[in-house]
Amino acid sequence: MAIPASLRQELSDIPILDDPGSLRMRSRDFFWFSPILKETLEDKRAEIVVVPRDKADVMGTAAACARHRVPLTVRGGGTGNYGQAVPLAGGVVLDMTKLDQVIWQRPGAGRFGAGARMLDIDRALAPAGHELRFYPSTRQHATIGGFVAGGAAGAGSCTWGQISDPGAVLGVEVVTVEEEPRVIELRGRDVLKVMHAYGVNGIITEVEVPLAPSHAWCERIATFASLSAAARFAHAFTECDGIAKKLVTVHDPQVVPYLRRLGPYAEIGHAMVIVMVSEPQAEACELLAADHRGKVTFRRDAEEARKAAFAETSGLRPLYEFTWNHTTLHAIRIDPTITYLQLRFPPANNLELVDWVAERFRDEVLLHLEFQRRFGKVTCSSLPLVRYTTAERLNEIMAELEAKSVAVSNPHTFVLDNAGWKRVDAPQAEFKRLADPHGLMNPGKLAQWQAQDLRAIA
Repeated sequence: MAIPASLRQELSDIPILDDPGSLRMRSRDFFWFSPILKETLEDKRAEIVVVPRDKADVMGTAAACARHRVPLTVRGGGTGNYGQAVPLAGGVVLDMTKLDQVIWQRPGAGRFGAGARMLDIDRALAPAGHELRFYPSTRQHATIGGFVAGGAAGAGSCTWGQISDPGAVLGVEVVTVEEEPRVIELRGRDVLKVMHAYGVNGIITEVEVPLAPSHAWCERIATFASLSAAARFAHAFTECDGIAKKLVTVHDPQVVPYLRRLGPYAEIGHAMVIVMVSEPQAEACELLAADHRGKVTFRRDAEEARKAAFAETSGLRPLYEFTWNHTTLHAIRIDPTITYLQLRFPPANNLELVDWVAERFRDEVLLHLEFQRRFGKVTCSSLPLVRYTTAERLNEIMAELEAKSVAVSNPHTFVLDNAGWKRVDAPQAEFKRLADPHGLMNPGKLAQWQAQDLRAIA
C-alpha cells in the first residue's frame, strides 16, 4: 500500500529509511531457507522503515499507523526463518534495534530493551558474573525481543529448557497499536500472550528474564561411529545434572561434510557431537564420551572460546554457530537445494525414534539433534537437513513423521495456525483484539484474522 504523505509528516522527527537497499534488506529474514517461502515472499517490501530511538518514538509510530490504518511489521535482528519480519501487506517496518539498553540487572534477573542483541547483553553482564540462560545460534544478531516473539530454545536449553517453560520469561512490556497507544506490562503466565506470536499482537519494548551465574564455557568435539552411538552419549550427558553444560549437539555422519570449517576435527563416516561444558568439568565430559566409545578431536579452552564468541580473535567461529539452524545455513551455502524441517521427539522414546527416522529417510532427511530439557525431561529436537524435491514430497514426509508421533512444526508456512506446535492459541488471539484492534500488526500471519488480512494483501 502507498504510505500517505500525512503519515510521513507525522513521523518526520523519527529516523526513516526509504532507499531501495534498506527497504529490501529490512523487509527480509531467513525465509529463503524454504524454497516454498522464497517463492512466496521474495518480492514483499515495506514502503518505509522506521527506526525508533526510544519508547516515545515507538508510541508515536504506533499511533500514526493506527490513525492512518497502515500495516506495521516489527523487526528485531531479522534472524527468524518464517517471514516474521516480512511485511506481507507493505506499510511500515519498525526496526527496534536502537532500543538496546540494559535497563537494570541484579543477581538472578535482568531487564533489557527489546532491541538489545543477545551477544551484547552477555557482554554487558559478564563483569557482574551473570549471563543469559540461553540464546539462539544467531546470538550475534538476534535481539531479545525477537527471541521472545519468535524463538524457542538454543544454547543453554540442555540445562534451562525453553522460553515457554514457567519462569523462563519474567515480564514483557508491550505497546499497543491504537490511536492512543497504551503501555501494558505482562507478567507471570500473561507473558504467554505475546510469546512466540511473531509480533502479531503488540510491540514488545522491554523484556525481563532470569539470569544464570556465568561459567567458563569450554568447547569440545567428539566423534562416534554412528548417529545412534552419538545420540546415546548426548542423552546420557544431558542427564548428568552434576555437570554444568551449555550445548549438546549431535550431527549425523551425512551432515558433517556440510560443516567444512570443522573438517579437520571430523572422521569420515562418523557422527559428531559438539558440546559446551564448564571448564572444570570438561574431564568428566570426556570420560563419559570415552565410556560411549567416543573420541575427542577438538578442545578449546574457555578463554579462547569466549574470545571467539565476542570476536576478539580471528579463526574458528564459536562452535554454537555450527548448531541449531546455523547448520542449515552452512549446508545451503554448499548445496542450494537443501532445505529443512523442525522436529521434536517425545521424551519417552526419543532415541528409538531418532534411529527410526535415520533409517526410514536415510538419504533424504539428515538429522542433527539438539538435546535439551522440556519441562524437566531430557529429549531432543531436530532441524534436519532435507534434500528437497517437491512440496508434495515434503508434505508426505511431514505426515509420516507425525503419524509416528514425531512432532513437526512446518517451517514452510508463514501462517501461524498451520505451523505445528507454533500454533497461536486463544489467549494470544484475544490479546490481539486488545493490543491491535485494527489488525494492523504483521497482517496475514494469524489465522483468525486471515480473511481480513488477505484482502489487504491482494
